[in-house]
Amino acid sequence: MNFSIQHTSGKARAGVLTTGHGDILTPIFMPVGTLGAVKGVTFDVLRNDIQAQIILGNTYHLYLRPGAGILQQAGGLHGFNGWDRPILTDSGGYQVYSLSKIRKITDEGVVFRSHIDGSKHQFTPENVMDMQRVIGADIMMAFDECTPYPADRKYAQKSMQLTHKWLERCYNHFHKTKPLYGHEQGLFPIVQGSVYEDLREQSAKFISQFDSPGYAIGGLSVGEPTETMYQITEQVCNILPQNKPRYLMGVGTPANIIRGIGHGIDMFDCVMPTRNGRNAMLFTRHGILNMRNKKWENDFSPIDENSPLGIDKTTSRSYLRHLFVAGEMLGPILASIHNLAFYLRLVAEARQAVIDGNYETWAAEAEKQTMTRL
Repeated sequence: MNFSIQHTSGKARAGVLTTGHGDILTPIFMPVGTLGAVKGVTFDVLRNDIQAQIILGNTYHLYLRPGAGILQQAGGLHGFNGWDRPILTDSGGYQVYSLSKIRKITDEGVVFRSHIDGSKHQFTPENVMDMQRVIGADIMMAFDECTPYPADRKYAQKSMQLTHKWLERCYNHFHKTKPLYGHEQGLFPIVQGSVYEDLREQSAKFISQFDSPGYAIGGLSVGEPTETMYQITEQVCNILPQNKPRYLMGVGTPANIIRGIGHGIDMFDCVMPTRNGRNAMLFTRHGILNMRNKKWENDFSPIDENSPLGIDKTTSRSYLRHLFVAGEMLGPILASIHNLAFYLRLVAEARQAVIDGNYETWAAEAEKQTMTRL
């Protein structure tokens, strides 16, 4: 796995991350496919219309269903779902954070109950590495505790230290094991430390000691003020290795992504394009549309006449509103495809602005436009 930076504009970078399942042009947005599927979107559409270069899977959910046995028989997640491009898997740390009522964290790992049937399970740094080997993801995430917000400094420090201990165990076990399906896998450590600058500095320096193909920033976009997120992102990017990709986990809005790229982030993921799409919210280069609004009832203009996406040109705003009001499943599907394609075009535009050397100028205008409500 190799990363090369081809152009810079300020702190923004345009690079190429090479994996066993193809190259990823950065900055990049990664659609979330928690259970091995991006909700409501076929892989043909992901490849050809949305032009996704990499998708996510989730270790926690795939471990519970379909389970390690099925995945290994299928040849990993690539063999199971037929996606032939790169995959990244979250370690399940965020799910552990979100299932706070049915889990217990210890130094050894996390004991939790399945949200499906209540059965009891344990995740450790070692068996999470083993599960991600079975999944066969090109990029594996270290097992961490996603520190909640708000958290007092004492808790945040303890949580960060636990993440660091788990990283050492993940790293050691990762290097004692081998990929199962003939392609290379890379392990990304994760920076934690909540909103405390000194803890974030400690964590960024600590994880940078581990020779890895990339590094991630976790524990943001969990309720903290947006400006705090930006401040921490910039701080951590100034510490992490300059020659490796940086992944800001679970972020975010188009404006968040534009600002993150400006601070030096290369990779993003978020459920927002599909989740908001299922709830009738469309992101466009000229602002946000709520497709349930009555104002679209007699608007027969295309969803987005400036978009190259076929459905954006052939589907009217009136018709899309009708689908949502009528409860037709096609509405959320079309909106999800539109939003994902928009996110991928946005990072492609950002990449071109970096190549052209005018990222700051482009970003100021793009951020303002995408935040407008139409």
